[in-house]
Amino acid sequence: MGTLSLGVLVGLGVLLWIFPGVGAALHPQETVLLRSLGLKARPSPRSPAPVPPWLWKMFQKRSEAPKESRNPCWVEEFQVPGNVIRIFPDQGHLIHREEPQSWICLQKRLYFNFSALEEGEELTLAQLEIQFSHNQYQGSSSVHPFQLSLYRAPQVTLRGMSAHTYSRQLLVEQSFAHLHKSFAFNLTKVAKEWQTPSKNLGLFLEISLPASHESSLCSKLDSMLSTSLLVVSLTPGQCKSPRRRRSAYYMPVSASNICKPRRLYISFTEVGWENWIIAPQGYLANYCLGECPFPLTEELNSTNHAILQTIVHSLDPAGTPQPCCVPVRLSPISVLYYDNNDNVVLRHYEDMVVDECGCR
Repeated sequence: MGTLSLGVLVGLGVLLWIFPGVGAALHPQETVLLRSLGLKARPSPRSPAPVPPWLWKMFQKRSEAPKESRNPCWVEEFQVPGNVIRIFPDQGHLIHREEPQSWICLQKRLYFNFSALEEGEELTLAQLEIQFSHNQYQGSSSVHPFQLSLYRAPQVTLRGMSAHTYSRQLLVEQSFAHLHKSFAFNLTKVAKEWQTPSKNLGLFLEISLPASHESSLCSKLDSMLSTSLLVVSLTPGQCKSPRRRRSAYYMPVSASNICKPRRLYISFTEVGWENWIIAPQGYLANYCLGECPFPLTEELNSTNHAILQTIVHSLDPAGTPQPCCVPVRLSPISVLYYDNNDNVVLRHYEDMVVDECGCR
């Protein structure tokens, strides 16, 4: 999130602070900010999915980490670069065969809608999650284990037609004895191709008992199955090289008009975003305000240019303005929310909190 986004958000916060209840009238500013967040419009979740517990833990870990140790563009848990983590639900359907085969328990087309990805977004990880919700389900014997096969389908699999009539490329094959297990498969290479809509034809999942004809073991398997795709990505222009800054001099709090950070809390409820932002409920954004008097001191984090400008201003106040009080050190925050497609998203934004001000 760049300086423009922070400025718009702080502007919204200042207006709400001065004029409570004006959130409904801030449409132009809101549109600019939502676009900088990668959203086409204000999300209105219709059937929001629950937030996975592990994603909550990631959010809490980042929120509680010291500011100096936060890296908004690296996902430590998966050891990949990224500032956005999305959970895409499966939008595919079961395939009903005209001539069922007793050893095949389930066939399903998996499809994940990638329209939420922004243009130029770099996908760094795609992990397919397959879970079985019934922990007490009677598994197969070790002699006759279940067989999970995952294929890439070059053509769309239609309802009511045999999936074997289409050419399929095997991606993953896994044997297991109990249906209370969960599986995670790295599909990054395949998912990168899905960023081109015409190439996103989905996957084909088959679960079978190839060495057994005990059809009872397959009973209600479709109702126990849950699939989703975890995607980590880098948004264009969000992750910049670390900027070198002058040594920080923290000024004591005083009642003077000197340039320094001022407290500003942004409440997402007051902005009208509480129905789609899951966490946090708000955050301390702060802003810079104050004078840059002559002579400038090191405590004001001034550049050489600002020092010279102050000298010239003291000689010619009418012809040369004073330097401006602006943010010189900012820190990131993490936001957990639903996007325009009801996907759960954990996104890390740079330059969201003003930590230090200076005269520039």
